[in-house]
Amino acid sequence: MVKGLIGIIEQLSDTVERQQEEITLLKDEINVLKGQKKRPKFKPSKLDTNTDEKSDQGSTDNKRFGSTKRSKNQTLTIHQDNIVQPEQPLPIGARFKGYRDFVVQELEIQSCNVRYRLACYLLPDGSTVTATLPNGLAGQHFGTRLRSYILYQYHQCQVTQPLLLEQLREWGIDISSGQLNRLLTENHDDLHEEKAELLAAGLQSTGYITTDDTGARHQGKNGFVTHIGNEWFAWFQSSDRKIGSTSCHSFGLETRVIR
Repeated sequence: MVKGLIGIIEQLSDTVERQQEEITLLKDEINVLKGQKKRPKFKPSKLDTNTDEKSDQGSTDNKRFGSTKRSKNQTLTIHQDNIVQPEQPLPIGARFKGYRDFVVQELEIQSCNVRYRLACYLLPDGSTVTATLPNGLAGQHFGTRLRSYILYQYHQCQVTQPLLLEQLREWGIDISSGQLNRLLTENHDDLHEEKAELLAAGLQSTGYITTDDTGARHQGKNGFVTHIGNEWFAWFQSSDRKIGSTSCHSFGLETRVIR
């Protein structure tokens, strides 16, 4: 009885499907007689077909599409190798067949405190000789890499002093807000000299330059930020007056001011 009922249901389903197709065709004919358009016919998508063909033509590695363009680990330097053994006990007779490499990129940030022990010697005449610190560390309790990072974060990445101070302390750097401010504002004469040399070298080595300035406000006073350069160099200066044209003509160069 159950099998018979199932057969009747299948026949009724087929009948309903055929009737729906006939009704659809009749509706299309009625629309044509009324001067209306037929229903649009949508072609089946070929995405699955193309995917199946590519998977059949490709290798059996089941790699995602595009992953064979290049090896992502070709240019990576491996700093540490960790050998991982299977967790489950191996049965007797298991043979070692090598390793399957899996590279994980990680970032390691930590403080590094270096103690320089300067040797002191007493000379026969009663004077003393003490070793000197390496270049760049004289009078500094913060290394060159740390100072470079602080300057880069503040000037290039626009990280504010409070956020930068919080970040350094979280990494274990013992630094105060006053020390951070001095690192950002003091003892940068070599950088200013390099900036001045950049402008002179750029002006003397090119046949034309462009200048532009924009209004800027600093510590409650109006001023200007001036740009001088071209596609080879760029120089910026903040001042209380426009300095672009004066600096350019002092070198006898043609100036094209961009407004």
